[in-house]
Parts: sequence; C-alpha cells; structure tokens
Amino acid sequence: MTNNLQCKRNKPLHVAIIMDGNGRWAAQRAKQRWAGHAAGVEALKLVVEAAPLHGIDTLTVFAFSADNWRRPKAEISQLMGFFASFIGSETAQLIECGVRLSVIGRRDRLGPGIVAAIARAEAATAGGTTLHLRIAIDYSARAAILQAANMPAADVSRELTIEEFSLRLCGDLTTSDVDLIIRTSGEQRLSDFLLWEVAYAELHFTERLWPDFGPQDLALALHDYATRDRRFGAIPEQVSAVECAEPKSLSAHPR
Repeated sequence: MTNNLQCKRNKPLHVAIIMDGNGRWAAQRAKQRWAGHAAGVEALKLVVEAAPLHGIDTLTVFAFSADNWRRPKAEISQLMGFFASFIGSETAQLIECGVRLSVIGRRDRLGPGIVAAIARAEAATAGGTTLHLRIAIDYSARAAILQAANMPAADVSRELTIEEFSLRLCGDLTTSDVDLIIRTSGEQRLSDFLLWEVAYAELHFTERLWPDFGPQDLALALHDYATRDRRFGAIPEQVSAVECAEPKSLSAHPR
C-alpha cells in the first residue's frame, strides 16, 4: 500500500471540480447571487495557484453547464461577464505562471466577444507546461459523447477504437483520464460532467461552498484520494504496476 500511495503522489494528477454553492454562499450572507459568483472567481484563482504544488498537471472545472441556460437572463449575463473578465484579466498571469488555458463545451451559443477572448487566451497560453487549466462552459458530457459518436468515420469497414473515440471526444490525447473529481456544497452527483473521463475517478464530496473552498480544502481532498485503494479491475498484486504506469493518452490509461 505504501508504494501505491507514493506512486499516486508522484504521478501527475488530473483533478476535476464541480464548483457548486455560489448562490447559497451569497444567500447566507444576504447578498445578491452575483456576489457569490464573484467570490467563486477568487476561489478559482487560489485553487489554480495551489494545484501545481500538489502534483496536479491538469485541472478541469465546471463553470457553466448546458442546463444553466435555464437560469434567469440577468444571472446568465452576469456569469458571462465574469467569464470574459476572468479570461481577459488573468491571461497575463496565466502566462507568467506557465498555465495553459483551454475552454471545453459549445461556443456557438456564447457571445462573439467572449468567444474571441477565449481564442486569444488559448493561443497566448498554449505554451504553458506547469498546469493545464480546462474550463467547461456551456458543457454537457452527454452532448459531447453524442457528437463524437455521430462524427463520420474515416473507415467504415472497421470499428472505432477507444483511443480514436477519445480523440474525437476530447480533441487532445495528452489529456489523461480524471483521477479525482471534487464537488463542493454537499451535493453528491456528477450533473453531466466529464462522464467519459471520470469512468474510474475517485469521488470527493465536501460540504464547503465553493467560494469558501481554498488550498487547504484541495489538500484535504488529495489526502483523501491518496488513501483510496484503486484497483482498476485488477487484483491487489497488480495494482502497483497499473497505478505507476505512465499514461500515454486518455484512452491508453488502463482505468
């Protein structure tokens, strides 16, 4: 077990976070919901800064789901404003810290201003190697899987391999499977987030509302993760070999 835990600490990790509880945080303080979203942005900055210190090389956060379009128009407008502001104001800091930014999800329903800001930030930070920050905006895992499945095959005479399907789905085979998914605010569901990538992820649920979630909470979640007995369908004697193997791609990692 000791060797297995050491491998988990040393192997670069992909952590995903469902950032939940901004509205409840604001309500508890008799503030408007936008104040909770603003505090949530500040929490994200702290977590991004702390992530590489804990061996995380990929951090995927759920910022806005495809179902969030059902929210009041005023709140959606505020959220989009926060996204545009974060992407625009933080790009220089991301570059300085070696953070590569990617945005996953649909873009055809976003305003042209935020789409342009995303494209500029992605291009400017493309060389970052310290951390890959992936922000899910207008994202649905079911929709992403369906879209990948409906792509025309180059060769219809054979079945699509898992690796090829992963490339269709994620567009980047350097992105590994999720090792740990964290959800804040006490809710215990995935809410259509990264359903393919979290097939063997460990789950960590915390009562902490997202604006209150900080580096110490991230460290606690990672400590919890390190105690998990991950077998990947193997027997205990095989676990170390599986866990310590260097993943070549999302689909090649035997999870």
